[in-house]
Amino acid sequence: MTLRSVVAFFAHPDDETVLAGGLIALLARQGAAVHIVCATRGEGGEAGEPPVVLRRELLGTAREAELRCAARALGATVTVLDYVDPTIGPDEALFPFECDFTTLAGQFADIARQRRADLVLTHGGDGEYGHPAHQLVNQAVLYAIPRALPGTLVYTVAALVPQIEDRLWNASEPAHLALDIRPWAEAKVQAMECHVSQHALFKRRRQLQTVREALRTVESVRRAWPEPRGEPPRDAFADLLRTAGAWQP
Repeated sequence: MTLRSVVAFFAHPDDETVLAGGLIALLARQGAAVHIVCATRGEGGEAGEPPVVLRRELLGTAREAELRCAARALGATVTVLDYVDPTIGPDEALFPFECDFTTLAGQFADIARQRRADLVLTHGGDGEYGHPAHQLVNQAVLYAIPRALPGTLVYTVAALVPQIEDRLWNASEPAHLALDIRPWAEAKVQAMECHVSQHALFKRRRQLQTVREALRTVESVRRAWPEPRGEPPRDAFADLLRTAGAWQP
């Protein structure tokens, strides 16, 4: 089976680049039509230090433009849904966006069906660093896709690679495959550069000086559907990753 159409579901602009930019670039360069679906415009997130966007009400528009820039760098297209990203609370408290779960899942299924997706990528079940919006998107995808498109592969990203320390790993989901994405690093760095409002965040978390230094060069996945039965997954995506140099952690 050839991967012709891939849909990647994420919660906020920059999730696609930070968590899966190398994978998206690889897929696009292998000829797959990659479509990124972002549930929110990230209007509740950071605006930069000093602020890149001076008025909070303009942040969502700015971050959507950053997302579209990043998608072009990676070789993908974009749909942004109309859910509203809640503002970060005291002590960096994070919240899911408000939605009707069945409606959200139905939107995801409709988009994947319209795109004739062979493969779906999405957040891990832990929400990476525990973000409730990431967890919500994961739950909606795993509810929708197996029911609506049972023949479509579903993989979650940022799966745990025990040998590498990274706060973004989904600790309860060991990776089936991990890939050194340095052959596609320039596309990922270009996409990171697009997310100007998040540059301070990229650098602050690890006390870095440049955006390039924030590049994560190993990306990992776990197959969520069909559920593997003991053996490492063997399918079109797994085969592509192995050909590209992926290993089983």
